[in-house]
Amino acid sequence: PKIPIYVDSPMATNATTIFRVHQECYDEETREAFLVHHKNPFGFNELRFISSQEESKELNSLKEPAVIISSSGMCEAGRILHHLLHNIEDHRNTILIVGYMAEHTLGRKIQELAPEVRIFGDFYKLKAEVKVLNTFSAHADYKEILEYISRLNFKRLKQVFLVHGEEKAQLQLQKLLSEQHYQVSIVEAGKKYLLQV
Repeated sequence: PKIPIYVDSPMATNATTIFRVHQECYDEETREAFLVHHKNPFGFNELRFISSQEESKELNSLKEPAVIISSSGMCEAGRILHHLLHNIEDHRNTILIVGYMAEHTLGRKIQELAPEVRIFGDFYKLKAEVKVLNTFSAHADYKEILEYISRLNFKRLKQVFLVHGEEKAQLQLQKLLSEQHYQVSIVEAGKKYLLQV
């Protein structure tokens, strides 16, 4: 159905402008899909970019169906917190998670369907439906990391330090890299590491 879509994120609005201006950066497939078949992939009648805080606040009083796209920051900061506060207890709403949510963040608690979550110091019941799409990650996967590392100068690469990710994923990546004969350490907070030159 034709329902309004609001992009309520200054950073997303700026990033969209960059994509709109630099169409020469599209690969052939993207150019064909977006530029040949659609005149402006970033501007259709139902899409509205929210710029001011006042406009953002007005979204919280909507009564009709709408889609609000708001940068998550793992739901820890920004305008998303206000949208969650006003919509999380309504069973008619859907919270669609499309990015990675780290452990112990509000986003992860919502993703794991915690019955109650804290927003701005107050507790709210999670009654909205929660859906997760794991297809929009900007992070490299195992194959991409292995390909990247394989292009480095192996003689100069003395050690690989894993500093990001959850323990299970880090252990799996450490195993894969070790099988390729790389020296791999999972960094521990507070521990010192001697770098070889």
